[in-house]
Amino acid sequence: MTDSQSFESFMRSYQNMVYTTAYRLLASHAEAQDISQEVFLKAYDRFDEIGGSPRVGGWLKTVTRNMCLNHLTRHRRRWRHFSDFKREGQDDDSDFEATLADESASSGGFDDSQDQRSMLEGAMADLPDDQRAAIALYHFEDMPYQEIAARLKVSLSKIKTDIMRGRQALKSKLEMKRGELGI
Repeated sequence: MTDSQSFESFMRSYQNMVYTTAYRLLASHAEAQDISQEVFLKAYDRFDEIGGSPRVGGWLKTVTRNMCLNHLTRHRRRWRHFSDFKREGQDDDSDFEATLADESASSGGFDDSQDQRSMLEGAMADLPDDQRAAIALYHFEDMPYQEIAARLKVSLSKIKTDIMRGRQALKSKLEMKRGELGI
């Protein structure tokens, strides 16, 4: 197999993971495709080193995440200033986690998990960039609040607020969608 055929096979193996990671953070098909291309250009430059490595998937995911965060940092709109105070009676995780659990557990109205995933991704895409990035990094990339704040170069309280507000917005959007579908 020639080098170009090896790289093409390599790229086909990882293209969905790279694209999905980028799309979750950017919520734009065009931007996710651009980032994916850049990631694979970097991979091509280092293919001799990483091509046969068992850790290449982690490397690609890290490069993708970092490129997306750099893109968001360079192109994000001015951060809106939110109050850092939690409203009385609000629980950060329980409502959001329960909504996601309901989405995962409900089988009545969904054909398969693909419908659930597309509903969640659609709701995520509607969030503001800062909330979407914070939620994607926390829930899909398993990053702690402190690391997210450091990566996005914002305060820890801003990350907590963005995640809380993003969860509230997602919960509302998912409940509305479920209501429309009669689930």
